[in-house]
Formats: sequence, structure tokens, C-alpha cells
Amino acid sequence: MIDRAPAEPQSNAFSRIGAQPIALTAAALFLLIAGVTSIAIWRAYTGATPETDRMVASRQLQARTAQASEQLVEKTRGLEATQQESIDQLQVVQDQLQTVRRLLAAQQSDTKRLSEQVASLNESIDGLRKSFASAQTSEPETPTVTRRKPVRHRGYASARKRGKSRG
Repeated sequence: MIDRAPAEPQSNAFSRIGAQPIALTAAALFLLIAGVTSIAIWRAYTGATPETDRMVASRQLQARTAQASEQLVEKTRGLEATQQESIDQLQVVQDQLQTVRRLLAAQQSDTKRLSEQVASLNESIDGLRKSFASAQTSEPETPTVTRRKPVRHRGYASARKRGKSRG
């Protein structure tokens, strides 16, 4: 007879595992406990635990966030102060511009008034020139007569001048 023994050991191996579930569970539990114990020993030996590292990192992050927030507040205050100074300077410039505009308007009105006065004076001068010219043309041409001194007076006057210069 032929034995089927060689084919049965393979199926027996699976049936053996299924037949002893307690041993399999005990081995898995032993591996799990050994892993947890090794992790605990590793943490104790290195002194680093992820929970404390996370807390330290979160506290550092909070500190950085608070510092950044304070810097933003300071910069915002600085910008507000700068903006207020700019507004004040702009107001001063606007006031100066209004003053300059008023002065310019007053100067322009004075210039206009003076121009009108100059124009009026020019018209008056032109009128006087025309009236003087018309007065000259309306008068008859009369020769201008120069009175001459009589000759003897002239000689006497010349002699007197000579006499004074001599003596």
C-alpha cells in the first residue's frame, strides 16, 4: 500500500496552527509586550519623550507667534504715528497753499488795478498831447522875437565886465 504521508504534513502544519490558538496568541502577546517594553526602555535611556518634545515645540511656536504679534503691533503703531505726521504736514502745506492763493489773488487784483490806472494815465497823456498838438497848430506861426539890447548898452556891459576882471 501506498502511504499518503508526505501530502499530509503540509496540511497538518496549517491544521496544527489552527489547533493551537492559545500558543499563537501567547506568542503575539509576548512580542507586543517586548516591543512596548523596548520602547519604554529606549525613552527612559534617551530621556526624550515625544509628548514633551511636542509640548516644548508648541510652547516655542506660541512664543514666536506672540513675539511676531507684538512686532506687528509695534510696527502698526509706528505706521499710525508716521501717517498722522504725514497728515499734519499735509494740512500745514494745504494751509500754506491757501495763504499763497489768497496773496496771489490780492496781488493779481492790485496788478489789475494798477494796470487800469496806468492805462488811464496813458489815455490822459495822449489826450494832453493831442490837445497840445492841436493848440500849437491852431496858433498862427509867429516868429519868435528876441529882444536885442542896444549897442551902447552892450558896449557898456562889455566894458564893465572888462573893468571888473582888471581890478
